[in-house]
Amino acid sequence: MKIRIKGNSIRYRLTKTEVETFCKEGSYKETTDFGNSRFTYVLKAKKDATSLAASFENNTITLYLPDEERTTWATSDRVGYQSVVDLTNRKQLFLLVEKDFVCLDETVEDQSDNYPNPLADKNPK
Repeated sequence: MKIRIKGNSIRYRLTKTEVETFCKEGSYKETTDFGNSRFTYVLKAKKDATSLAASFENNTITLYLPDEERTTWATSDRVGYQSVVDLTNRKQLFLLVEKDFVCLDETVEDQSDNYPNPLADKNPK
């Protein structure tokens, strides 16, 4: 699972195996070890959630997806989920969770477990 953070925007991108694991187990977690501390980011199904939500506690960002969404996401054509959360300081936090597609440009990153890019046929090299 990849994470991209820019300002008040958080995006998770999951490979096929990661989506399948999340759908089966109800959560998926990645950790970055800094030696003296760890940063963790989690996608977790939540029974009472009505939309994508987030929390940040103990060096962990957790995005919560409504539990009923996890039962079909891996086998559906749905790319992802997004939400805008109103914060108490009158700002907003944009959340996005999506399937990770194969890049259209050349990259050295292993993409063997990524979803086929729907634009690949429209963008021949």
